[in-house]
Amino acid sequence: MNITDVRVRKVAKEGKMKAVVSITIDDEFVVHDIKVIEGEKGMFIAMPSRKATDGEYRDIAHPINSQTRERIQNIILEKYEQTAAEEAAVAEAEA
Repeated sequence: MNITDVRVRKVAKEGKMKAVVSITIDDEFVVHDIKVIEGEKGMFIAMPSRKATDGEYRDIAHPINSQTRERIQNIILEKYEQTAAEEAAVAEAEA
């Protein structure tokens, strides 16, 4: 499995959620609404989820093992940091 595209949409409002991401796997399958969240121990991702009838949130799509989750998270957070740095450079150039 190769992640062939990562699209980051930063969230403008204040709060713990910093961005919403879509990933494309092998140029054939897309997963939307992966959230980039700033937690107490640093940034992490939350997979797309839905609120169940019991009030709990359950992932709609998720990696089967921790190695795959870590690989996806590293790729997404790297792209998020790259996007944030590019936006900061543009803002600085315009100032």
